[in-house]
Amino acid sequence: MVQDKNLPLQESNLVFGEGSSEAEIFFIGEAPGIKEDQLCRPFVGRSGQLLTKTIESLGLKREDVYISNIVKRRPPENRDPLSEEIEAYKPYLKEQIEIIKPKIIVTLGRFSMNYFIEKAKISKDQGKTFKVGDYLIVPMFHPAAALRGTTVLNQFQESFKKLPVVLKKYDDLMSGDDK
Repeated sequence: MVQDKNLPLQESNLVFGEGSSEAEIFFIGEAPGIKEDQLCRPFVGRSGQLLTKTIESLGLKREDVYISNIVKRRPPENRDPLSEEIEAYKPYLKEQIEIIKPKIIVTLGRFSMNYFIEKAKISKDQGKTFKVGDYLIVPMFHPAAALRGTTVLNQFQESFKKLPVVLKKYDDLMSGDDK
């Protein structure tokens, strides 16, 4: 349990993450919302329902993957996380990734995408696959953005359909043989 009093956002509940410790796919959002703060679980509100439904459309269960956020506590008024908050929680996300050792990290939204690929733009790079260190990073729109419009929802769902192919080609993509 994170007890460091120097961490920001202490007034909200800790929402660390959940899922399989052997997950091949690790989903990372930006920060908990109000429902997540109340239940101390990631992605359980409306956007979480869409995420779960889309995971299930691949023949997986939510329990088969790992789901977390960069920032582990809810920013007030549902505002975007501040850079100092992201920096403060980075070591915890890094440790989660090292423990889980996923094959694919799916970043949900620009904040988690820019954690791995600093100069990327979500509108241009969502759905693509990037090799970053020992991981394949697949940026996607945040489910909350997908809920706001049909075009983004369709792109979100189409990007999701690529995940089984990326998993299947993991070894080739990591060796650089088949891009």
